[in-house]
Amino acid sequence: MTVTVPVALGERSYEVVIGTGLLPDAGSRLAPFFRRPRTLIVTDETVAALHLAALQSGLEAGGIRSEAIVVPAGEGSKSWPMLERVVEALLAHRVERDDLVIAFGGGVIGDLAGFAAAILRRGVGFIQIPTSLLAQVDSSVGGKTGINSPLGKNLIGAFHQPRHVLIDIDVLDTLSDREFLAGYGEVVKYGLLGDADFFDWLETEGPRLRDGDKSGRIEAVRRSVAAKAGIVSRDEKEHGERALLNLGHTFGHALEAATGYSDRLLHGEGVAIGMGLAFALSARLGLCAQETPSRVAAHFAAMGLRRSMADIPGELPDADGLIELMAQDKKVVGGVPAFILCRAIGDSFVNREVPPEAVRAVLAEALV
Repeated sequence: MTVTVPVALGERSYEVVIGTGLLPDAGSRLAPFFRRPRTLIVTDETVAALHLAALQSGLEAGGIRSEAIVVPAGEGSKSWPMLERVVEALLAHRVERDDLVIAFGGGVIGDLAGFAAAILRRGVGFIQIPTSLLAQVDSSVGGKTGINSPLGKNLIGAFHQPRHVLIDIDVLDTLSDREFLAGYGEVVKYGLLGDADFFDWLETEGPRLRDGDKSGRIEAVRRSVAAKAGIVSRDEKEHGERALLNLGHTFGHALEAATGYSDRLLHGEGVAIGMGLAFALSARLGLCAQETPSRVAAHFAAMGLRRSMADIPGELPDADGLIELMAQDKKVVGGVPAFILCRAIGDSFVNREVPPEAVRAVLAEALV
């Protein structure tokens, strides 16, 4: 079973194909995109050990030769040194402007390989084959690529749309429970920011997805990708509506920075905790019903997802320290961070006029 979601961006339009058993068919599915039958795969050590042989075999069956550039797993690879390593490796393999690079991994690999492709020879095409749930529903679609700075997450990068996205649901079987649930945080985001019916569906079907149901996972990924594709097609470079996709991220990115982009806090976990804080802030400001944050927290609890700052091991900065980290967020305008707030589940909006004392109060309460 496969489903296809279009991303409508004029001459940069592409399709996202979602299904099972797609890696063995990668060659036949991707061959039409290649000018010459060779490619470089950028991946990490964990994904390479689990899935690289299957992808290369699938490509070879379709007549596409491939070589792999393997980098260490983890957020630390979204860095200047690793970007230089990948770009120089691509040049050493004589990748030409009309060739295609394959980003094969989670969000870190998609961002790193996509940015390398964006700056190589002033722009080389790439294909996303995401292997984590988070990457499948979020970072592989929409063209955001980049690396981190010590001052903040994703502060260095470019918009560079992929030519195609191939999502094989089967690879999710090798994720740990923690990694799957971190990705699930991004799935829930789409219901919370603009689709209350989807959130209702997840409240019922979430445990089934967590426990491995393939048809449910395909549907959850399809609905998430369709939601993002619609927003991206209307606002590719985040001048308006696309900012809604950052629900939970202003808080979440600050928490990631506070934990050194380490395994103490995965990106999706930071987003989930950040969404809880966004709803708590919305309730404090009288924008949504007081019981709404409790409903969100109850679903995260039912799924076993990290949902509060108390779930983060180790010490965290105080409220003022976290606010200082928010000031480095790439969405800051005139020194003022943007918050995505909610009137209800499925009804979100951008607010750049949140009283600092309200943010401080929410953080201080959450840190107790």
